[in-house]
Amino acid sequence: MKSLFTLGQLVATPGALAAIGVSGDDPSTYLVRHQSGDWGDVDAEDARENELSLTHGWRLLSAYTLQSGTKIWVITEADRSSTCVLLPEEY
Repeated sequence: MKSLFTLGQLVATPGALAAIGVSGDDPSTYLVRHQSGDWGDVDAEDARENELSLTHGWRLLSAYTLQSGTKIWVITEADRSSTCVLLPEEY
């Protein structure tokens, strides 16, 4: 998959790390999807916003469901300095 932007520094919240540990998912799978423009479980409006964000340098948000059924978000900051993996309730 082609990378559309840089992720910057990678960080994750304790809740996201715990959820990923329970699910057994490989977090790099979701980071690769995010970076290649597969926004996951976002609605059409958020997907359009992400496409605009690629052009204008705004924040990017993807949502994925782990194998355990837990949702995670992957957010890359507008300046592409960092990307955070978190649970929606931790936002």
